[in-house]
Amino acid sequence: MIRMPAAFTLALGLALPGLLFAATPVNINRADAATIARSLDGIGPSRADAIVAWRTAHGPFKKADELRRVKGIGKATIERNRSAILLADTGAPKAVKQASVGDKAPAGE
Repeated sequence: MIRMPAAFTLALGLALPGLLFAATPVNINRADAATIARSLDGIGPSRADAIVAWRTAHGPFKKADELRRVKGIGKATIERNRSAILLADTGAPKAVKQASVGDKAPAGE
């Protein structure tokens, strides 16, 4: 039988709940209430409905901190979900043309 050190077991036990409840990235300006509720930690169906209602009445969110204007959403909830709160769709990065050795730099560079 393999015995794990107590410190490792404790660390794993403390980290596991955070991994289980990690937020999933979601565009709060486009997602429906059910998707927002599923994606963000601490946001249930009624708060997700309130996010969609605020967005409908006031237009898209320009920054994550504007979620504080929605009743029942505070700074701690925003901070816990900040990395998962998207304000625009993220597409693949545009290809950047690399200059060849013989290419001339545009005027002014």
